[in-house]
Amino acid sequence: VAKYNLLVPRERASLPRSGCPINQAVEVLGDRWSLVVLRDVMFGDRHYFRELLTMSDEGIASNILADRLRRLVAAGLLWRTGDDTHRQKIRYSLTEAGVQLVPVMAALGTWGRRHLAPSRELSVRAELLEQGGPELWERFMDELREQHLGIPRPPGTPSVFGELQAAYEAALTMSGSSAGG
Repeated sequence: VAKYNLLVPRERASLPRSGCPINQAVEVLGDRWSLVVLRDVMFGDRHYFRELLTMSDEGIASNILADRLRRLVAAGLLWRTGDDTHRQKIRYSLTEAGVQLVPVMAALGTWGRRHLAPSRELSVRAELLEQGGPELWERFMDELREQHLGIPRPPGTPSVFGELQAAYEAALTMSGSSAGG
């Protein structure tokens, strides 16, 4: 305990409050925006600051987004690289630790669908992840590893991202047609 008191406040803030794995995970993921940013990278195929800023339904502020991207990179959930098309453009991708959040995201989606009142179109992907279970999650993680880490997935594996996106677009179409009459 005494060693913590000798640290400057900035260093003390970077130490976890306890050795509990749940506490440590909450310290990395438990703020209002981190999981939303990871969701958009993971399920929304968004890799750039501008995409994350303008395409989020929740309307994250640019300073908050910049802070969360910095935190997620520092925590080892995202990595960043320059873009050859523009020297100031940065691409954000999931790390292996970020990819391994798929089961956590699936569980959060399942819980949200069961206990809250999400829209049909925004919960259809969570429903598919719940129905597909660990086998689907593994296939999706393989696809994310290919997309974000350059690790080829098994040949002939159907695209989970494609399935999730098609279901979302179909739900959008259904809600649009039912809203009109």
